[in-house]
Amino acid sequence: MNSPRHLVVSIDDQKLRVYQTDQCLREFAVSTAAKGMGFQRDSYRTPVGRFRVCEKIGGGQAGGTIFKCRVPAGGWHPGEAAEEDLVLTRILRLEGLAAENANTLERCIYIHGTNREDQIGEPASHGCIRLRNSDIIELFDMVAEGARVEILPATKRRGKLLFIDCDSTLSAIEGIDELGRARGGQVFAQVAALTDAAMNGEVPIAEVFARRMEMIRPDRALCDEVAQRYVDAIVPGVGEFIGEARQNGWLPVVLSGGFVPLIMPLARVLGIDHVEAIPLFFHEDGTYAGYGSDYPTTRNLGKNEVIREWVRALLPERVVMIGDGVSDLETKPDVDVFVGFGGVVARPLVKHGCDFWITDLIDRSSLWDVMSGKVGGSPVT
Repeated sequence: MNSPRHLVVSIDDQKLRVYQTDQCLREFAVSTAAKGMGFQRDSYRTPVGRFRVCEKIGGGQAGGTIFKCRVPAGGWHPGEAAEEDLVLTRILRLEGLAAENANTLERCIYIHGTNREDQIGEPASHGCIRLRNSDIIELFDMVAEGARVEILPATKRRGKLLFIDCDSTLSAIEGIDELGRARGGQVFAQVAALTDAAMNGEVPIAEVFARRMEMIRPDRALCDEVAQRYVDAIVPGVGEFIGEARQNGWLPVVLSGGFVPLIMPLARVLGIDHVEAIPLFFHEDGTYAGYGSDYPTTRNLGKNEVIREWVRALLPERVVMIGDGVSDLETKPDVDVFVGFGGVVARPLVKHGCDFWITDLIDRSSLWDVMSGKVGGSPVT
C-alpha cells in the first residue's frame, strides 16, 4: 500500500513540493504573502508550521472558475482585468495543527489558483498560497483530503523596508487637525494643541486620542474631504523619493498615527501598497461609529510593535524609518537608521535624537548614502 502524499511549501524558494515518503514527485512555483509570514487575523501574512488539507473544493469545475466564500460565482479568463485577488479554479482549504496557527481555518488560508499568474514565483499574495490555474488542477488531483502540509518559515533575509510617517512628512497637513478645523475654530484649537503636545512628547499619545475623536466624531464625507487635502499637500520631492526607493529595492510602508481612509488615497497616488494606520468605522449612513482604539499607533511605542512584526515577517536586510514626531523617534532602537524630517515642522527632540536630519526631500543624495549604510547605521539583528 502506497504511503499518503504530503506537501511542503518553501517561502524562501517560493516552491510547493509534493512528496511520497521521501521522494519528491512534483514541484510547483507558488506565490506566498507579500507581507511575509505571520499568524494574526487580518494580517495578510502566510502562516507557517504544520497543517492538513481539511477540504477540497472545486473538483470538476472549469479552469478559471471564481469562488466567493468557497462557492462558484462566475468565471475568469486569462487577460481579463481584475483588481481583486480572485480565488480561482480549485481550493485546498488548510487547517492549522499547532497552537500558533490554529486560527488558519477562520482566516480562510487556502492553496488556490489566481488571476495574478504573472506574480507566481514571488511573494505577492494576501496570505494564501497561489498557484497557476493549470498547476492547481494537477495538484488537486494528486493529493487527498487530510493530506499533511508543512509551510517552512523563511530563513533568508529579503529586501529592505522603508517606513515613513504620513502627517507632516509625506503630506504637509496633520489629518486630525484638519478634521478638527471642520468642526469650528474652538475645536480646531483644542485638537491642534493636543496633537502638538503629543508629537513633541509632552503628553502620552494614548491620552489625547480618545479626547480628540470625541470632540470631532468625523463622518465619511468629512474624511473623504480631508483625504483629498492630503493629496493636495504632498511634500515636494516625496513622489520622486518613493519612486527611487522602489527602484532601489526598498518596500515603502506608511506607518502612521493617522487614519486609514484618510491616508489610502495619498498612498495610491504615491504607489505605496502598504499602509499601517488606524481604522475608522462608519454606520451605513456614513456617520461616525468609532475608531480602532486598540491599534498600536494609538499609543506610544506602538510604531515599534508594527516594525517588529514586519521584521519578523520578512527578515529584511535593512530597515529605515523617516518621520517628524516623537512617536517616530521612538522607533530608533528597532531600525537601522532613523531619519528625522523637519521640512514641515522641526521638532527639537527629533532633531537632536535622530541619526540623520533632513528638511526637504528634493536633494536626496546624502539621504541615500545614509539609508544604504554607506554613512552610519548598523544592521537589524
